[in-house]
Parts: sequence; structure tokens; C-alpha cells
Amino acid sequence: MNDTICALATATGGAIGIIRISGDQSLEILSRVFSKDLTTVPPNTIHYGHIKDIDEVLVSVFRAPHSYTGEDSVEISCHGSRYILNKVLELLIQQGCRMANPGEYTMRAYLNGKMDLSQAEAVADLIASSNKATHQMAMSQLRGHLSSKLAQLREQLLKLTSLLELELDFSDHEDLEFANRSELLNLAKDIDTHITRLAKSFEMGQAIKQGIPVAIVGKTNVGKSTLLNALLKDDRAIVSDVHGTTRDTIEDTIDINGITFRFIDTAGIRQTSDEVEQIGIERTYAAIYKASIVIWMVDEEPSQEELNKMSVHTENKKLIIVRNKIDKAESTPFTIVKIPLIEISAKHGTHLVDLEQAIYETADISALPQSDFIVTNARHYDALTRAHAHLQRVLDGLSPHPSHLLPLTPPDLVAEDLRLTLDTLAEITGGEITPNEVLGNIFKNFCVGK
Repeated sequence: MNDTICALATATGGAIGIIRISGDQSLEILSRVFSKDLTTVPPNTIHYGHIKDIDEVLVSVFRAPHSYTGEDSVEISCHGSRYILNKVLELLIQQGCRMANPGEYTMRAYLNGKMDLSQAEAVADLIASSNKATHQMAMSQLRGHLSSKLAQLREQLLKLTSLLELELDFSDHEDLEFANRSELLNLAKDIDTHITRLAKSFEMGQAIKQGIPVAIVGKTNVGKSTLLNALLKDDRAIVSDVHGTTRDTIEDTIDINGITFRFIDTAGIRQTSDEVEQIGIERTYAAIYKASIVIWMVDEEPSQEELNKMSVHTENKKLIIVRNKIDKAESTPFTIVKIPLIEISAKHGTHLVDLEQAIYETADISALPQSDFIVTNARHYDALTRAHAHLQRVLDGLSPHPSHLLPLTPPDLVAEDLRLTLDTLAEITGGEITPNEVLGNIFKNFCVGK
């Protein structure tokens, strides 16, 4: 942490490349190779000059603590030549800098109090964001919305803990009770409701982050691969009149209203003696199991037996029935299928916009990008589930036992579970962590310039 570090903060090959320097010696080191002494210049200023005989550059100067890392920091804007950038980095290392480790700038920002740990993790999510929803969730976390919510919950928990521990300080007065058990129980229940809601948001947060899985299933030759190609606007899957053409799952993603959906084209479901095709059909059922939404494509009305079988396989799934080939089919309405269905022609692109809108609405995530409290990080989810487990013991300890023969849980044990809940929630923002293990694991996947 006492080293002055440097690294390229932009991808090579562009018109401009930015090299970032951070540490106590940033200005002194750069001044040795720059055409101007930067040690006395005002903060938050930009200076034009030369770096040796290598390049004409602009240098942005930031003084601690008003920089990304909270340290003295400099950003050098060079021409984007790989040769120029490497020569500048070589010069800086010769003058006393060392190359930054992956994520070291953001780690220093965290350690210097510029952001908490959940905000630091949001930096990586922001860089990796691929659509409107993931961008907004990362920005929400970076702005501290999750941190603020957790701070509110911890403040309420501290109130609970303080009252119980106050009683422990006067444990020799058996009749003295500072905390009304009924009020404490209601408060603990309210806190647990919020923690549970945050934990439950993880599944949808992960789906939005990685792409909501949508399985396209149905019999052979109903147009599943044609639909995938039409949605992707690309010949991604082989289309043929031969039954059983698709032998394996094919995946690709598209954005609908700023949300990424991961479509999975599957092998047609039918009775077959072909061993390879049968493996593909087994993978179709596996894709249904993993999907959040199932598009069941038909070109004729399914039988009651087929409806019953699909209902079993799609239990707890969001199901959309799509009637394909309306350019060929008669206009006779289905008589057995009672749930709403979308009628399309995948070959001619008819009503595909309606289908996309139906998929978006079925996902039921229209309000999520505006929500401040969507958990997308597995580490946060783990901490929330452990906090919930600790708080369950608190609730058990505060709740009256059905049998009056059983003694109430001693307040010192309840207070200990409350402290464990507090410490576990603190892990999310960085209050209780093991730096060598947790910090290294969090920042190892960052790019070097961050």
C-alpha cells in the first residue's frame, strides 16, 4: 500500500490511451520524466507537455483525498500506440513505480474509505454491464443504495442489541427489563422480512445479470429453430424439413426492452429409436428444468395428454404457448388450450414483436431496473442467508414457548445471535472481513487498470 503504482487504464489500439498513477510519489516520479514540475501545481488541473522524447501528452492531477483512490493520483493521456504506452510505463517503472495488481486501484479506494466493499464490487459489475438493466443495477449499488438499506437494518439491530445488553449489565436485578419482548419480537420480524426480501431478489438479479433463460420446446418441425433465427436475426440454427435436425441445445442472447434473454433452442420432443437424438431430447427436458420461461411451440392443437405432460414438466415455470405457421394454418381457434397464446409465423416474422413483448411481460421484471435493492452478488446472498439464519434464532428466543414448562431463551444467548447477525451483515459492506482472503478473492478478477 506504500508503493506508487501505475497501469494502463484503457484498452490498447484506440486513438487515446490513459495511464494511471497512484501513490504518495505520483507527482515526484512523473515530474522526473515530464517537461514540467508537477509537485507544486494546483489539484484538479490539466497540463500539456512532453514525456522525454516519447510523446506529447495531457496530464490530469488529483490530490489526496480527492481522487478515485484517495491518494495523490495522476492520469496521463497519450496517443494510443502500443509502443508509446509501453515506453511510458517502462519509464515510470524505472523511476520507482511498480505495475498495479488487478483491481488494486479500487482496493485502495476501499481501504482509504472512498467506498465500501459492496460499492467496490459494483465497479466490476458496471464495467461488465451489457444492457440497461445490469447497468442500472450496478449504478444503484455504486451509489450506495444497498449500503444505505443495510445501514438502516443494522441501526435497528443495534437498538435491539443495546437494550438486551443493558439488561445483562443489570442481571443481578431479575425483575428489571429494559426491552419489551413483544416490541423486540415485532422489530426483529420486520428486520427479517427485509433481509429475506433482499435474499430472494438474488435469483432474479442473477438472471438479469447472466440473461433470463428461455427454453423453446415442442415437437420436431414446428419451427423452433426458425423462431430462434428470427429472434436473433441471424442463421444461428440449422433449419430443415427433416425431422430431428436439432440434436443438441443451441443458445444465444438478445435484448428486449433493455433486458437480456438467453434463448435455448432444443431438440424436438418425439418418440425415437435414434440414440443420439434421444440424448438431445433428454437435454431438452434439462433445459426446461433450468429455464425461467418456457416457449411451447405448436403448429396444431395439442391433445389433452400432451397438455397434461407439458404441465408436469413446466410446473413452477412461466409458460407461453406459441402457435406457429399461421400463414398455413386454418383460422379455427383451439378448443382445449384455455390459456392465452401467441399466434405467429416464424418464417415470415409475423407477430414476432407481440411475442417479444409477451416474453418481457411474462418475465415480470419491468420494475426491477428502477429498484434500488436487487442483490446480484453471490457473496452478498451468502451473507444475507446466514444473517437470516442467525435472526431466526433471535426470533425463536424472543417468541413465547407454546409450553410454559420450557424456560425462555436467556437474553445473553439472544444478544449473541444479534451480534452474529450484525457482523454477518457488516461483511457485505466490509465491516468484518479477513483482508488477505476475502479482499484478494474479490479484486482478483478486476482488470489491471481498475
